[in-house]
Amino acid sequence: MADGIKGWARLIRATKVSYWGLGWALRAEEAFRIEAALCVLLVPAALWLGHGGVERAVLLLSLFFVLITELLNTAVEVVVDRIGPEWNELSGRAKDLGSAAVHLSLLQVPAVWACVLLS
Repeated sequence: MADGIKGWARLIRATKVSYWGLGWALRAEEAFRIEAALCVLLVPAALWLGHGGVERAVLLLSLFFVLITELLNTAVEVVVDRIGPEWNELSGRAKDLGSAAVHLSLLQVPAVWACVLLS
């Protein structure tokens, strides 16, 4: 590791920077705020509607998958923007692919919930 931090100190540092990233996303990314708000609303529904641990876990994971995908998409966008503001076909493609991943993650939520709740 470049900074020489090891063991518990490394774990604590990794946890802190993870929360810094979440905080930044909540402050700076409207899409993440909207998805997080929907997650807050749907988590209790998932816990209430799921019958047993596996169903609850599947419903919850479908929600968290959206947040994870949005964070990764945002990371791609930040890196592309860091490289430069001028238009580049590959940069555009990278952003489009990230956006497509978020779109698919959003589509899987109602599909998963339907499969679990209608079975």
